[in-house]
Amino acid sequence: MTGPSWIDLGGGATTYLVGGAVRDELLGREPSEFDWVVVGAMADRMLAHGFNQVGRDFPVFLEPKSGQQYALARTERRTGPGHADFVCHAAPDVTLEEDLARRDLTINAMARDKSGTLIDPWNGQSDIADRVLRHVSPAFAEDPLRVFRVARFAAQLSGFSIAGDTLALMRSMVDELSALSGERVFTELHKAAGSARPGRFFETLLAIGEHHWFRDIDLQATADLFATDVFADAPTALVGMGWVNVAGAVQRLYRDLRAPRQILRGAVALARHGAMLVRPDPDAQALFGALAGIDAFRQNDVTGIVLDSAEACSGQSVADRRQLVEELRVLRVDAVPGPDYGAALRRRRIAWIESRPRP
Repeated sequence: MTGPSWIDLGGGATTYLVGGAVRDELLGREPSEFDWVVVGAMADRMLAHGFNQVGRDFPVFLEPKSGQQYALARTERRTGPGHADFVCHAAPDVTLEEDLARRDLTINAMARDKSGTLIDPWNGQSDIADRVLRHVSPAFAEDPLRVFRVARFAAQLSGFSIAGDTLALMRSMVDELSALSGERVFTELHKAAGSARPGRFFETLLAIGEHHWFRDIDLQATADLFATDVFADAPTALVGMGWVNVAGAVQRLYRDLRAPRQILRGAVALARHGAMLVRPDPDAQALFGALAGIDAFRQNDVTGIVLDSAEACSGQSVADRRQLVEELRVLRVDAVPGPDYGAALRRRRIAWIESRPRP
C-alpha cells in the first residue's frame, strides 16, 4: 500500500494527516487509507497542482499518483433530514480545529503535521487508551449515518465500548434512521460483518432500539450467532443471517438495503433450506427439494455460499453435500421426450440420493 504523501502546496497552505490513519497508528494497526486536510488553500490551488476534484461543489480532491484523498478544511451545516443534506463551507480561514470539530468520534478527530506533532483538541488519544467510542460534540446528531458508523466501529475495534452519553445520543436519533439510503446502511453492515467482532454491531442496534431497517430481524439471535466468529468473510456472514431469521425477514432487509443479489438470494435460501442441508440422515426427496431450493443443479454464485454459510452456522461439515451436488449436476436421462424430461431427471436424481451410502 502507498504510504503517506506529504505534498507541499505552497502559498501558505498546510497539509495534515487526519482521521483513521492517525487513529490506526496510535492503535498499532496498519492504516487502510490515508486522508488529508489542507488548511489555507482554495480549490484553484489544488487543481493547479494536478489534483482531481471528486465533485463539482465538494472540496475533496484525489492526488492522481497515490489516489489519496485531500480535503480543504471545512465546516458543515445541516439543512435537511438524512445523510446528504448539508451545506459545506470551505475557505482558507477555516482552521484545522474547526474541521476536526465536525467529525464523528474523538478517536477520528486527530491530526498529525509533517513534523509528526499530534493535534488532538478532543482528547482522542485518551479515549484510545481507555478504549472508548465518544462523540465529539452535539453536532454528531446532525448525521444519522453516524449511528451505524459507531455500531460498525464497535465491531471493528476490539475492546472498545461506547460512552454512555454517546449511546444515549444514538438512542435519540433512531427515528431519523429511516431517512438514510439503504445502500449507505448496507455499506456499514458489510464492513461490520467482516470485522473482528461482528456481533457487537447487532448488540449496539439492539441497545439503541433500532426499529426501521432491522425491524423484522431477531437482533439478539443474530448478535449471538455473529459473536461466535465462525464466518470466513463478510458475504458468508451476511448470508448467515438466514440461519437465525425467517426468509421473509431477510428478504425484506436485503431488498431495502439494496444488497447484492447473491447475498439476498443466499440468505433467503439458507433460511428456507439450511436445516435440511445439514441434517445427518435426511429423506431423499426432502434433501432433493432443499438442493433444488438453493439452485444446486446448475452453475451459479449462490449454491456455494449457502453451503459455506450452513457449514459455518451449524458447525457440521457439508463436504458430502458438495460432492452430491457435483454428482447430481452431471446426471442425465436418455430417450425421454422433451415434455417429460424434467420429471424423469428429477426421479433419477432422487433415486441417486437414495442409493448413495450414508456419510
